[in-house]
Amino acid sequence: MSSLVATNAAVPAPRKADSSLTGAPASAPTAVVDPAAAEEFLDQFYAETSPPARFDHRVWQVRHEIETTGSYTHTVDELTFGARVAWRNSARCIGRLYWNSLRVRDRRHLSAPADVAAECVGHLRDATRDGRIRSTITVFAPDRPHHPGPRIHNDQLVRYAGHRLPTGETRGDGRYVDFTERAVGAGWRRPDPPGRFDVLPLLVSAGDDEPEIFDVPADAVLEVPLIHPDHDWFADLRLRWHAVPAISNMPLVVGGVTYPAAPFNGWYLGTEIGARNLVDADRYDLLPVVAERLGLDTSSERTLWRDRALVEMVRAVQHSFDVAGVTMADHHSESRRFLTHVAREESAGRRCPADWSWIVPPVSGGLTPVYHRYYDEPDPETRPAFL
Repeated sequence: MSSLVATNAAVPAPRKADSSLTGAPASAPTAVVDPAAAEEFLDQFYAETSPPARFDHRVWQVRHEIETTGSYTHTVDELTFGARVAWRNSARCIGRLYWNSLRVRDRRHLSAPADVAAECVGHLRDATRDGRIRSTITVFAPDRPHHPGPRIHNDQLVRYAGHRLPTGETRGDGRYVDFTERAVGAGWRRPDPPGRFDVLPLLVSAGDDEPEIFDVPADAVLEVPLIHPDHDWFADLRLRWHAVPAISNMPLVVGGVTYPAAPFNGWYLGTEIGARNLVDADRYDLLPVVAERLGLDTSSERTLWRDRALVEMVRAVQHSFDVAGVTMADHHSESRRFLTHVAREESAGRRCPADWSWIVPPVSGGLTPVYHRYYDEPDPETRPAFL
């Protein structure tokens, strides 16, 4: 069921950004929609749902609209179905069991950067719900012939800045140093002093225009301070992470229509934060710090100090989100649920492609059931899809 609830989210006045700030691909040529792609989608929509309009009449409407305007407009039900099936088709996502509960915020009437940024803030507020994270997508204006839709250049609505210090060291998320420096060059005020968890601004553009910069209000970003169930010293590290992983630079393609700005979120898997974001060498690289605090022998890889520190990091993340009452999945439970999803898809007569390297968790992979089988190969031509 789609939502048309408006938000009162406000963002500061925009500041123009340099064109080199583009963090998402430039828009593709906005060509006429392929009628065959539209009809293929309608075939699927009518096969899996029960629309009130007759199939042949709807196909005639869509073909006529494409001939007249070069594109067509999805009904709310078609958009909702398309967004949900795009999630169902996402070969890298282990959480697809819940695809049919995705909440769709229809904002197709919006294309101005300020409006898009405000609704991105509204998306965060709606999806967060005081920690009871709800899978949500907000769909903005589509590409039309000669009228490209808006672009969100951040890869997620919430990311932390990476600051290159005069010493050459990095404070914050090392993966976003370049993005941060470009934002600063375009007018974003770097916090003074720079911190390890400074939320980056949103960069939104009208089509291929220069992106504009919008700060994300602090009260729209729920963050969880990280503690450990057994080690009090862990709180002294003053680590935290945000609650909603909202991917924002993947276009949604439904029936030949491209929605270039369609941020969507599920909820975090503990290993995403504890075994990747905080410990990857090009990001926060915290394993040596945790290992030292644990008193582990780091003189040789054969002591398995990295493995031991990694497990404790994941424990801390999972424990912290649980204590804070914020939705988070664990890799063992989610692995079993994913196989439930695979079985349901097979029972429905559908393939369930999966990228094994993304489905198997980065911790204790061999202990999870998703490790011990093969999956259908993803087909890059499958639609609807997030690209």
